[in-house]
Amino acid sequence: MNLVIALLSTRTFITAERIRETVSGYADSPSDEAFSRMFERDKNELRDLGIPLETGRVSSLDPTEGYKINREAYALAPVELTADEAAAVAMAAQLWESPEMVTVTQGALLKLRAAGVDVDVPEAGVAITTTTSLPGLRGSEVVLGTLLAAIDSGQAVQFKHRASRSEPYTDRTVEPWGVVTHRGRWYLVGHDRTRDATRTFRLSRIDAEIRAIGPRDAVHRPDGVDLRQIVHQAVADLPPSAQAKVWVADGRGTALRRQAAIVTTRALAGRGGDEIALDIGRQDRLAREIAGYGADAVVLEPESLREDVMTRLRAQAGGGDQS
Repeated sequence: MNLVIALLSTRTFITAERIRETVSGYADSPSDEAFSRMFERDKNELRDLGIPLETGRVSSLDPTEGYKINREAYALAPVELTADEAAAVAMAAQLWESPEMVTVTQGALLKLRAAGVDVDVPEAGVAITTTTSLPGLRGSEVVLGTLLAAIDSGQAVQFKHRASRSEPYTDRTVEPWGVVTHRGRWYLVGHDRTRDATRTFRLSRIDAEIRAIGPRDAVHRPDGVDLRQIVHQAVADLPPSAQAKVWVADGRGTALRRQAAIVTTRALAGRGGDEIALDIGRQDRLAREIAGYGADAVVLEPESLREDVMTRLRAQAGGGDQS
């Protein structure tokens, strides 16, 4: 940032030596070689960010190479995106979270936000995520890629799915209508031929052995179908009155204890602690909070909350099972 300010504030080219003397951070370089490495790195970073760094002679009398930022090229025209366009950017950022693409996507988002573009579009139901998102909640990229390809080609898909981690997989044949995000998770919505009904499937519970079947252009989403509304109804939060029972180790979980009532004192796996009861409210928020305590907080019930916490813990631990 200091280098950008210095190069923007000059109308003429300034030499590397002058930059070393005047720009904060460079004067501390222990040697000419260390300064050269630092300066080259910073120049490359500015260019990667799209900043128009130019080189040229300091003056007609001084042939020494100097640097400046082209003010006209640096100033961007206002960037305006429609709600649909911003939603598309947000969706792309969520899809491109692989290690190969994450640097590119995060750089693109940084540039858009710096230009004042709001790429988080609540009304579109899509929010930008970052690399800190838990892959266990999103599901396999293989599954997602296959589904998106099938939706684009209008084909049905076959896969194995399980309603929860404790249940076995069952075979499903589905006419896919779309993939929707809801509170950090991905869901497939479509017509389940096996059940002859509209169904919603969490991608993290679909086995990776998924394939498209049948002729192309045979599957079409019915007119007037609201995919987000279907997902919302299928995975609506538990009612405010619902409660969870959680075991908390002695001396731990202070924030949880403040919002809960102690049911009984009990040991778990040889550790002393208390069983507490607290309102669930938004399950995803509570699951995130409980998961933050690791082994010091264990969900006893309901099973859906326990599954949610376990999925987050496995994802944080880098486990291979992302279902």
